[in-house]
Amino acid sequence: MSIKPARTRFAPSPTGHLHLGGARTALYAYLLAKKTGGQFILRIEDTDLKRTVPGAEEEIMEGLRWLGLDYDEGPDIGGAYGPYRQTERREIYQRHAKTLVEKGHAYPCFCTPEQLEKVRQEQSKRKENPRYDGTCRNIDPAEAAKRIAQGEPYTIRFKVPLDGVTVAHDHLRGDITTDNKQLNDQVILKTDGLPTYHLAAMVDDHEMQITHIMRGSEWLGTFPLHVNIVRAFGWEEPTFIHLSVFLKPSGKGKMSKREAAEAMKDGYSIFVKDMQDLGFTPEGVLNWCGLMGWGVPEDDVMTVDQMVERFTIDSLTPSPAAINFQKLDHFNATHIRLFTTEDLAARLKPYFTREGLNVKDDVLLKMIPLIRERLTTLDDCIAFGAFFFKDDVTPTPADLVAKGLDAQQSAEIARRAYQILGAQPDLSHERCEPPMRAYVEESGYSANQVFGILRVAVTGQKVSPPLFESMEIIGREVCLSRINNAIGMLEKMRA
Repeated sequence: MSIKPARTRFAPSPTGHLHLGGARTALYAYLLAKKTGGQFILRIEDTDLKRTVPGAEEEIMEGLRWLGLDYDEGPDIGGAYGPYRQTERREIYQRHAKTLVEKGHAYPCFCTPEQLEKVRQEQSKRKENPRYDGTCRNIDPAEAAKRIAQGEPYTIRFKVPLDGVTVAHDHLRGDITTDNKQLNDQVILKTDGLPTYHLAAMVDDHEMQITHIMRGSEWLGTFPLHVNIVRAFGWEEPTFIHLSVFLKPSGKGKMSKREAAEAMKDGYSIFVKDMQDLGFTPEGVLNWCGLMGWGVPEDDVMTVDQMVERFTIDSLTPSPAAINFQKLDHFNATHIRLFTTEDLAARLKPYFTREGLNVKDDVLLKMIPLIRERLTTLDDCIAFGAFFFKDDVTPTPADLVAKGLDAQQSAEIARRAYQILGAQPDLSHERCEPPMRAYVEESGYSANQVFGILRVAVTGQKVSPPLFESMEIIGREVCLSRINNAIGMLEKMRA
């Protein structure tokens, strides 16, 4: 049986950074669309003007592009069902709100903020849940029209059923039954003529022919309202999929901004832009977050194309998932090892250039095999490979003194290494490693002592990729110059 192509959407509000939960929602929507030969749409829900953050929309689009989640329709590329910013669709919402009023499913509300606050306070005193008391629910339409014509400010509220129950079906959770007495006549059109989410999202999903709505479980509270709006219009209901929430690493409570700030101190984040800046790969990030809420083995390493092949909405789970940053490290490092040398070189080069290093492409390609296995994040390349592109290195003098030796003995070792290596026509590891090991045998010093001094002299650091392979890449003249510099530093320490 063939699967009907799905039209899915990612519909963020430009009120802050693109976060991990949003990235996963976008991923699942993308996977379903691609799996079924459908379309993935980006829609910007920007009707909450007070909370809109300048630059947030651009960051969202850049984040999706970085993740490789290319959308088929969106604000910057257009499409057959645009515009794709809700603030550009004002007339569409007003027309649909008017339709609901005419059909008796909505009504103008003239209650002032002061009146509403007074009602809320009275309800609070009675220990009742705050809700609209229905003051304007039964105003005669002719009277309402007269007040509107006189310029009285008003909103439009949706008229929820007063009796019975609302049964809303979620694909992951089954039927969700709500007593209609618990529902509220929510505002669907504000005094400024802009819609609230409740109307705008349902209208847009219908107009854009969205078949599957993937969104966070925080919308379950208004889920009955939304299906009632869809039913009031007489539209076909899309498939609703309310995704699981992310818990903080302890597994207790949702991830908050405070925990996010703490994570940054350890080199992690829940924001996509931060993850990019911290050296994580889009492949690693998507693999990691995609498995949180997806009923496949949590250690499965997959590219996005492989995810498309395996994805079904039936395999998603409603259970919350605790964020595990160590898993992120695992997936990121694994994907780094899967990249081709050429691909990894292209990804690492910006990190070196950002440090002001003059990167030679041939050197970069040669050193990749030496550092690949050591990388957890892309920016780890600086710690393990910056010395390849420096004209000179400046070791910490104390690091040049081998354990158990003094500066004089360490200088003696450095001088002898200079002599041995200087006698070689080149520093290929096959040519220079044997005589250095022979020196270790005859000198009575340990390999750790001799090679440790040589490593610090050549690389400037105590930990590095394989020494002799690194020296081969750096080159004979530069290595000898660095060893000579180390000899001078050790002799100064003797004095």
